[in-house]
Amino acid sequence: MDLDDERVAKRRKTMLEDDRGVGQQTTTEMETLPHEIIVDILSRLPITSLVQFKFVCKGWRALAQDPLLSDMQLSWKAPTTNPCLILHCDFPIRNQLYFVDLSVHNHDKDKVKRLYVPFQTSMPEFDVVGTCNGLLCLSDSLYNDALYVYNPFTMDFMELPKSRQYSDQEVVFGFGFHPKTKQYKVVKIVYYRNTSSSSSYSRARRVVYPQSDVQVFTLGTSAWRSLGKVAYQLIRRPSEALVNGRLHWVSRPRRYYPARRLMSFDLEDEQFREVPKPDCGGLNRCNFHLCVLRGFLAAAVYGNYGKLEIWVMKDYNVKESWIKEFSIGAYMPKCLKQNLVRDRPLKIWKNPSNGKVVRLLCLLDNGEILLEYKNRVLVSYDPKKGKFTDLVFQGIPHWFQTVVHAGSFNWINTPS
Repeated sequence: MDLDDERVAKRRKTMLEDDRGVGQQTTTEMETLPHEIIVDILSRLPITSLVQFKFVCKGWRALAQDPLLSDMQLSWKAPTTNPCLILHCDFPIRNQLYFVDLSVHNHDKDKVKRLYVPFQTSMPEFDVVGTCNGLLCLSDSLYNDALYVYNPFTMDFMELPKSRQYSDQEVVFGFGFHPKTKQYKVVKIVYYRNTSSSSSYSRARRVVYPQSDVQVFTLGTSAWRSLGKVAYQLIRRPSEALVNGRLHWVSRPRRYYPARRLMSFDLEDEQFREVPKPDCGGLNRCNFHLCVLRGFLAAAVYGNYGKLEIWVMKDYNVKESWIKEFSIGAYMPKCLKQNLVRDRPLKIWKNPSNGKVVRLLCLLDNGEILLEYKNRVLVSYDPKKGKFTDLVFQGIPHWFQTVVHAGSFNWINTPS
């Protein structure tokens, strides 16, 4: 061990001893407070602070594992609170997950940190199916036969049992929670065709999957359930919005019904229903995506020259309640201008929804709109001033897809 290593080791030992002393002193002081008040205080801290908090001492670790803490955490994740962003990197080879906590009010908010995926050796390449109440659902992007639910901040995870597979299939996923039934469910919509079918391809040069099978798994149970066929061809991407216990997708145009539809799946009664679209004139083409803005269903509609309109449904399932809340002009981040030609991979993301220049993510607590440009740059837009600001984070991956995540210590209590 050289001199520098000895200095580092001594410093770490001193810091550990100091932390233990502080932890013991603070624990003694906290014992004088009612348990409910302690948990209430902790539930308001950023998830990054709580992760450090649980390693101070055994008493604090026990508090971090209190189910009441995770419940109160979720109750404080108001729509106006800045989220934690999960960055899914699919380049160049092995998938990685990173995060940045926008709710942190110090220098750490500008740092991107890597997340450990404990089951990655068995599933090196994956897609993010969805996020809900602090939990992520990941699917195997190579074979579609593995699904995991895990909390990236507690490292708790579970592998779901295998569902029925077809030799030639296309899969659409969804993951969500219904506040009334208190159940988490994973929805797997499988479109498939018989390999002996002679009409394998359509004239539009797209594989036709005439058969379908809707499969549902309720976390805490032991097997998948089949609901039968679905009458709609949904765009092959995970559910983009969970509102009122309903997952939402966009449908593909059909031969005798060219207009695209907004479809929902109710996680309580497990029924598909059509949701009215806004009268913006652009939803018949594949030029929009869905989002959740402060608890409301929203549609980001692409216009000419990179412009974006944001429509919000103020009263769920009421067509007249759609309003155009924001209009965003065209913008090109500085780093994209500099790298417009060079350093461009042929194909990174398997998800066809990522071909757009800009993607709407969420509203920040200061009223600004968070946007993602070309899987490369995060940008905030001030609708009052009409000003764009490129957000710079230390350690951000070169290519990524952003997932708006509510970080918590939440986990599912499953029967043994």
